[in-house]
Amino acid sequence: MFLDNRQVAMDSVLEALADSIDYFQDNHERLRPSLREVLQPYFDTRKSLMRKLQVLARRHLALLPRDADVERDDYMWLWSRLKSFVGDDSQVLINELLEQERVLMQALSTLYTHPLPDAIEAVIEECWKHCRSLIRELYRQQKKHQRR
Repeated sequence: MFLDNRQVAMDSVLEALADSIDYFQDNHERLRPSLREVLQPYFDTRKSLMRKLQVLARRHLALLPRDADVERDDYMWLWSRLKSFVGDDSQVLINELLEQERVLMQALSTLYTHPLPDAIEAVIEECWKHCRSLIRELYRQQKKHQRR
């Protein structure tokens, strides 16, 4: 079955959400404890938002869930580890998390160009606000870490 443009846009958002959660979980132990403590609630909320969207996408857009791209996840993890050898591990992780947020914001922007059922629109708006909030927090943490 081929997906229409709206389904593709929603799939991209779901993939970006899953990738950001996976990246955080894969690198959880590499984060400074204080940074981990600050970021954990954001990613707990993100998991909840992703689950809501998956249910709504299935109900309203007939979009079935699909498996994550394991090879991409492995590549991202390896690339992050390599960068950590030449730079500060925490700074590398913050930068990678910011990049994940940029990808998610781009996917959300694309989805906003399509008509959406009200139930999905409400969760997408919540995702957008949540993403902006996390970006602000990551920049705050980045500045805080640079002062050290």
